[in-house]
Amino acid sequence: MTERRILDADDLRRAMTRIAHEIVERNGGVADLVLVGIRSRGVPIARRLAGLIEQHEGASVPVGSLDITYYRDDLTRIAHAPIVQRSDLEAEVAGRTVVLVDDVLYTGRTVRAALDALTDHGRPRAVRLAVLVDRGHRELPIRPDFVGKNLPTGDDEIVHVRLLETDEADEVVIERPEAVA
Repeated sequence: MTERRILDADDLRRAMTRIAHEIVERNGGVADLVLVGIRSRGVPIARRLAGLIEQHEGASVPVGSLDITYYRDDLTRIAHAPIVQRSDLEAEVAGRTVVLVDDVLYTGRTVRAALDALTDHGRPRAVRLAVLVDRGHRELPIRPDFVGKNLPTGDDEIVHVRLLETDEADEVVIERPEAVA
């Protein structure tokens, strides 16, 4: 497999700043706004977005985390004993605009599971989707509202989002199979 960097740390910062501004603009401010990161990399992205919003708007936005393990439609295929982490939604989601945050949007199945998990915590007024990378190949009718980078990919390619909080680097890379000679 070969790796090619698509976004470096500066590109990531710019993309997240743009997404943060778009979220505030679309919501008409920060009132009744909650950011919910999908574990695992969606959580640090949501925290960064909340920090950028606070920096520019002077108001804090609650951030929660959502574990979707038991809501996945492929649970029996991924592991016999899956690792489940705690969802942390301290802020009330009922009646508020929730922005689900994830690193990569691919088939849409993770987002579907997140929507199911979210409704167990209340009925939001609206749910929006923010992703750092949209790589296409949807299997479900799910579309992001906020995108850092559209990245057309092949089914045999893998997109890795690396963050300082989890991977000690800020970058997005695409991994491609080696060409057969």
